[in-house]
Amino acid sequence: MSFGLVSVPIKVYSATSNHDVRFHQVHGEDGGRIRYKRTCEVCGEEVSYADIVKGFETPEGELITLDENDLASLPVSTGHEIDVVEFVPNDQIDPMLFDKTYYLEPETKAAKPYALLREALNETDRTAVVKVALRQRETLALLRVRGKVIVLQTLIWTDEVREPDFDVLDTDVELRPQELQMAASLVESMGADFDPAEFHDEYRDAMVDLIETKRSDGDARPAPAAERSDDGADSMSDLLSALQASVDAARSSGKGSSSSSSSGGSSSSGSSGSSGSSGSSGSGGTKSSSSGGSKTGTRSRRSGTAAESGSGSSGRKTSSGTRSRSTSGSTDGDASTGTDDAKPATTRRRSRKSA
Repeated sequence: MSFGLVSVPIKVYSATSNHDVRFHQVHGEDGGRIRYKRTCEVCGEEVSYADIVKGFETPEGELITLDENDLASLPVSTGHEIDVVEFVPNDQIDPMLFDKTYYLEPETKAAKPYALLREALNETDRTAVVKVALRQRETLALLRVRGKVIVLQTLIWTDEVREPDFDVLDTDVELRPQELQMAASLVESMGADFDPAEFHDEYRDAMVDLIETKRSDGDARPAPAAERSDDGADSMSDLLSALQASVDAARSSGKGSSSSSSSGGSSSSGSSGSSGSSGSSGSGGTKSSSSGGSKTGTRSRRSGTAAESGSGSSGRKTSSGTRSRSTSGSTDGDASTGTDDAKPATTRRRSRKSA
């Protein structure tokens, strides 16, 4: 805030607030919130904020659109100063021009020039007319004193005030002196000093009492949770969905082979086509619980020859002292189902040759 060569660093705070009871529009049947979608009246499709531009329609029916680049070219004030233009008498300000009110708080080091401007306004009974940029738009405002604080009062422009156009006001009305005297007496009898604290918003108070009464009588229900819809998802949700789909695709592509290796060697679990018992593998690769492999191993021990087992052993010795070799299935079907139908026949042929 600057006047002449004096600058006062200040902070701006809103001086008023709205205490109206705010309601949501809900569906009377289930209490669901009512939502509105931005749809185009030409194509009927829903339009996102990124695709919306400002449009001005001329009286001749022509449409002129303005995008962000057009708006950026407008001359707007980029400064953060409140420049005093002039000081005017207080009684020359029309209250109809008042718009919004803000409190101005000075910084600690600016307390003295702040107080100097405040007392000067009080002593001269004048108001400062200033220009200020709020929300990137320059507006006209006043600096006036309220107690110990300087108030910034924004104004509307004069062309925004409507002129009354009532024909009845031009009618000549005859007023008798007795009627004027009675009206003046009534005004004097009802005269008082204005104290806004004596007045209350009775409608709002009645609305709050009605809500509390319905709540205490049990006429309340839990607010329903809104269901999330895939329509209109934001960019972050789309990114997470794409990442999840990529992870699922990577997992599904890795299911082509179900063979696994343990720390001590190859392991394979299987079940015989006849018995259906499942095999287990250990870290050393020395266990084989396949029933088919057990029968084959029995026949091999009887013949005293080496047997190729389909149970994935890693150097296990049979009872005849001959080391058996691990022959884990080379195809996915053998590794996953443990079918050893061909391997027992091979063992029998080798046993016969040895015998």
